[in-house]
Amino acid sequence: MDIKELISKIPKAELHLHIEGTLEPELFFKLASRNGIEIPYSSVDELRNAYQFNCLQDFLDIYYQGTHVLINEEDFYDLTWEYLTKCKEQNIVHTEIMFDPQSHTERGIAFKTVIQGISKACQQAEKEYEISSFLIMSYLRHLSEKSAFEILELSKPFKHLIKAVGLDSSELGHPPSKFQRVFEASVAEGYIPLAHAGEEGPPDYIWQAIDVLKIKRIDHGNRCLEDEKLVQEIIRRDLALTVCPLSNTALQVVEDIKDHPLKKMLDLGLRVTINSDDPAYFGGQLMANFEAIIRALDLEQKEIIQLVKNSFQYSLLDDEVKSMKIADVENFIEQ
Repeated sequence: MDIKELISKIPKAELHLHIEGTLEPELFFKLASRNGIEIPYSSVDELRNAYQFNCLQDFLDIYYQGTHVLINEEDFYDLTWEYLTKCKEQNIVHTEIMFDPQSHTERGIAFKTVIQGISKACQQAEKEYEISSFLIMSYLRHLSEKSAFEILELSKPFKHLIKAVGLDSSELGHPPSKFQRVFEASVAEGYIPLAHAGEEGPPDYIWQAIDVLKIKRIDHGNRCLEDEKLVQEIIRRDLALTVCPLSNTALQVVEDIKDHPLKKMLDLGLRVTINSDDPAYFGGQLMANFEAIIRALDLEQKEIIQLVKNSFQYSLLDDEVKSMKIADVENFIEQ
C-alpha cells in the first residue's frame, strides 16, 4: 500500500475545521441565488481566483463576505452536509466542527437557525455515514467581550448540542486575556475551553491561552517554537497542537510548505494533529493537507500513523471511545 492509499483508507479524525470555511464557490453561488443575494463575482472561477491571500486579514475579509449567503436553516444544513459527505469520502470517522455564531447573529440571523441547521446535518451523518461529531462554538476575538457574553447566553438552550468553546478570527491585537471572564463563565456552563493561539500572534498569546483561559488544546500554536520554555510546558501539560499546513502557507504564516515546522514539532515531542482549517479557501481537505505535508517533509509511515493516532487521542471523545478508535487504527495497520 502506497502512502496516498494509506492516508485515504486509514480511519482518522479532524479537530480544527471551521464550517463556514468549507463554503466552496459552487455552493456560495447556489446559496446567493437561492436567497436573492447579489455578490461581486460573475462566475465560480472568478470567485475561486479571489481566494488568494497575503495574511489572515485578507482571508477574513472574503470569509465574512461568504457568510452573508447563509440565511436559513437549510443553508447551514447544506453547508454542513457537503462537508460531512467529504468526510465520508476521506474516511474521517470523527470531526470536531467550529462555528462562528456571531458572524450570523450580527446579521440578524437567529442562533437557533444556525445551530439547528448544522446539528441536523451532523445527526444525519452519524446515522447514515457513522461519522461522529462535536460542535465547538467559537467567539470572534475582534469583537467585544460583551458580544461574546451575549452569544454565551444565546447558547444556553442548546447546550446539549455544543461540546466546547473556541476563540478565532483576527489574532493580532486581541490577546486571549481579553476573554478571560467569558471563558470562565463558559466553563461554568460545562463547555470545554479551546483557543487559536500563536498562528500570527506571539508566544505570549499561547501562554495566556493555557494559563489564563486554561485551554485543553491549542489551535495552530506554530509560534511556540520561538520559546523553548513554552514548548516544554506544552509537552508537560500534554496539550495537542491542531496544525493546518495548507492554511499556514495560504496565509503566509509559513512561506513554503517545505519549511513547515511540523516535523520539528514531532521531533521535539509535541503532540501534533493535521487539519484543514478552512478547506474551501486554503486549497484542500484533510487528505490534501496530509499529502502535501508528507511530500514536503518526507514523513515516514510511523510518523503518519502517530499523527492519525493523535487525532483521536487529543479529540474531545471520552477515553473509552478514544481507545476504541486508536485500536481501529492499529487493526487497520496490521491488516
